[in-house]
Amino acid sequence: MIIDAHTHIWPSWPYRPAPPDQASRGNWANLLWEMDAAGVDRALLVNARIEGAEDNNDYGMAAAAARPDRFYHLIDVDSRFGPDYHRPGAPDRLRALIERYQPAGLSHYLSPEANDGWLLSAEGLAWFGLAQAAGLVVSLAAPPIWAPDLRQVARRFPELPLLVNHLAVVMLHPEGVGPAFDLVLDHEDLPNLLVKVSGYYYGHDRPWDYPYRDRLDWVRAFYESWGPGRMVWASDWPSLLPHHSYRQAVQLLPDQADFIAPGDLALIRGGNLAAWLDRPASPARRVSAD
Repeated sequence: MIIDAHTHIWPSWPYRPAPPDQASRGNWANLLWEMDAAGVDRALLVNARIEGAEDNNDYGMAAAAARPDRFYHLIDVDSRFGPDYHRPGAPDRLRALIERYQPAGLSHYLSPEANDGWLLSAEGLAWFGLAQAAGLVVSLAAPPIWAPDLRQVARRFPELPLLVNHLAVVMLHPEGVGPAFDLVLDHEDLPNLLVKVSGYYYGHDRPWDYPYRDRLDWVRAFYESWGPGRMVWASDWPSLLPHHSYRQAVQLLPDQADFIAPGDLALIRGGNLAAWLDRPASPARRVSAD
């Protein structure tokens, strides 16, 4: 079982400059074709209502409804690029969105500039509590400045899986990778706080330089600190396409990360995430069973 912990889908490519295949490059049928060709069983659809994709939650719901055996729908809720970012009323908005979309999880993008303390605020804690009660998974774009607070959230809600995007984007920390790891790395027993192993090309001066051997050292750092049980593989499709292929994303760890034990590799590529998605309380499990 291979599960892709981070993909996006769009009916129209939202980034500029627009490619010639703007109307099809990011659609869910292309993702499914890539998954079939590379032997990937399931994928999280991480919605992002960025400019030009404000209807992304609706498109994600349609894709998951069409292929509930392959896709898990993670709705974008109050992310930093929208008008409701950390605005009062977050738990009520979340409750309404859960009722409308019946998702497997949530996607929330936090500011890279400043930690406003919202994660540990009364509203933030109520928001996470609601997500835990609903049996959801939470995907977070959480730069290193949020890491200490995120650990507190993980301790407070141990039944809520928190998936941190793209190696916790340590490569984009303004003070450098070393200080970023000082904030992010830990040896705590926090099995519900996991990092997505993806996004090697972010902030790279040669983003096409597959297999990113320098950044595999960062994967090793998480492996030795967080441990294999707190890591999940992800592709970042289709954002990866200007840099390397989907097949290369699937094969990078088994082909290049020789420091990962075979049994651990199976956990990272699907086992860890499956354990959370297949919990009795998980909406994703109920959809699959139907």
